Amino acid sequence: MITDLGQKTHQESHKLLAQLGFKTSPYNEYCRDIGQVKAYLDKWVEKRKKLPWGTDGAVLVVNNLVQEKKLGHIGKAERWMIAYKFPAEQVSTKVLGIEVQVGRTGAMTPVAILEPVSVAGTTVSRATLHNQDEIARLGVRVGDTVIIQKAGDVIPDIVQVITRLRSGREKKFLFPKKCPVCSWPLKKKAGEVAWYCANRRCYGQQVEGLIHLVSRRGFNIEGLGNRIVAQLVDKGLVVSPADIFRLQAGDLMNLEGFAQKKTENLLLSIEKAKQIDLANFIYALGIRHVGEETAIALAEHFGSLSRLEKASHSDLEAIADVGPEVAASLVAWFSDRPNKKLLLALQALGVKISQPQIRGQKLNGQIFLFTGAMETPREEAKELVRQAGGKVLSGISAQLDYLVVGAKPGAKLAQAQNLKSVRIIDEQEFLKLVKD
Repeated sequence: MITDLGQKTHQESHKLLAQLGFKTSPYNEYCRDIGQVKAYLDKWVEKRKKLPWGTDGAVLVVNNLVQEKKLGHIGKAERWMIAYKFPAEQVSTKVLGIEVQVGRTGAMTPVAILEPVSVAGTTVSRATLHNQDEIARLGVRVGDTVIIQKAGDVIPDIVQVITRLRSGREKKFLFPKKCPVCSWPLKKKAGEVAWYCANRRCYGQQVEGLIHLVSRRGFNIEGLGNRIVAQLVDKGLVVSPADIFRLQAGDLMNLEGFAQKKTENLLLSIEKAKQIDLANFIYALGIRHVGEETAIALAEHFGSLSRLEKASHSDLEAIADVGPEVAASLVAWFSDRPNKKLLLALQALGVKISQPQIRGQKLNGQIFLFTGAMETPREEAKELVRQAGGKVLSGISAQLDYLVVGAKPGAKLAQAQNLKSVRIIDEQEFLKLVKD
């Protein structure tokens, strides 16, 4: 912002920029008090729908440049400005059908097929229903009119069924008893709400598992998207994850859309992916209950794949992000003979796993969790914790030291308030902890 030509406010600076030929927003307004700020935000909740672009909020800025300088910033977070998120836009549409998808672990996820509708700037035609219990809770039927919104203006979510609009022709959804892909009988595990296909050779699980393996947080193989993975499985070129590293030019040239250059690029990406960090490798394996944060915690605790393979239940449960269920899943996975063969095959094909980097010791192993919207991107915030020698959890735990709260926090805040040992801080306090 220009401050050396006599400007005393942001208004004056924007006016000067416009005079100099820069594009400035015609929607800025000066508000004298919090009442006017609220009126401005309320107005734009509706008016934003008429803009030629999508927007999910507004930025509130201190107008006085002297006050701005005094307020300053912490890290990348300015103290003189703050983002306000608009309430999620809600629209109504019809449920045309409900399909069940198979995940990489065999879990069945029902998905509502919707009459296409525009919400938060995009056309939505599908929304997850999560599980059988969620369908029962909502009472959703095929043919129902429902209210949907995008959680965080990103993920389509069914909020409510408008039962008064029912005609009587709506149909209750009956959850299948067999896998829709391989027809294997479905089973529900004790204490869980999800139904599972236990067929290890299920095509649906095979494809989803490979997509997970090559994803950015896994082997990060550029050019190997979902459609190409499905083609490789359909053609019988890839059955096991290890088969990806056996692919040759002759295999790929026969695939739809592949020519010499695309084939060469993908083979180079596969070769590059053979060098992988331990945390990424653990995540890529797709072990049930092991997400990104748990994979990082395991990598930093054990330091090598061989030590992790030999870990007992008690060894695993000593880690902050690992409970009895996760420990049991890990022990079962590494005890499984086909999985042991897979690990040997990957290493024989040239996959080299690098050890975790030595982190700083400033946070001395203190544990963090985040909730709500922050100015600092979530992944960047997590990495700041790790670089300073801290750890990040994926959920509330008695071992948690800090809960970092952003705008519109979720249920984690209420849960943390019941734990006396957890310190609740905002983004500015967090950045001071990890950077100063």
